[in-house]
Amino acid sequence: MQVHISDMSGKLDGFKAINTNTLSNKFCQKVSQASDDSIICTKCYSVTMLESFRKNCVEPFQRNSDLLSKYELTAEQIPIFKDAFVRFSGHGELINYLHLHNLVLIAGSNPRTRFGLWTKRKELVYNYFNENSFHRLDNTKPLNLVIIYSNPRIGTILDKPPNQYFDKTFNNVAENEFVEQQNCTGQQCKNCLLCYRDNDVTTIIEKVKFYGKKK
Repeated sequence: MQVHISDMSGKLDGFKAINTNTLSNKFCQKVSQASDDSIICTKCYSVTMLESFRKNCVEPFQRNSDLLSKYELTAEQIPIFKDAFVRFSGHGELINYLHLHNLVLIAGSNPRTRFGLWTKRKELVYNYFNENSFHRLDNTKPLNLVIIYSNPRIGTILDKPPNQYFDKTFNNVAENEFVEQQNCTGQQCKNCLLCYRDNDVTTIIEKVKFYGKKK
């Protein structure tokens, strides 16, 4: 079984991504059904898409979920990219330590590509790198892997990453909040790359997109 590579569209047009199935992810299932609508996951674009016009993606994304979370990739299974930038988890969230480990293997095998990983699972990231929880291989964070903490709460700006393994924070705010600070303004990522490049910007702020979900 090989890792499925997606060609993204919309905001991520021009990017390749390694996605997993949001609908079967236990973490995503729990937070997307939160009663507190200030949690950004209650507006999840991935759930909306995979339940409607992207239903055809559920099967290949589930294959990735199974492959990346249950087996350590072999050398033959690790995809090799020629792209300058690749997105991890354009759909889905980290499933377990093995999932993160396989993403680290992929990044380490593609040193000329910069990978971006957005995740809310700060404890999983910390434990993986710091406590050597998955100990069969060296867990050093690849220099070409940018890990961005996705702040779960709308309208609260985290201006500092939660631990040393995160490079930036990504925050969602209402359209009329923190207007002057909003620096993710709707352009396509390939025309911005603020999240992916080495720079002194560690706080990304975007206005909330509701994707048909409750406000």
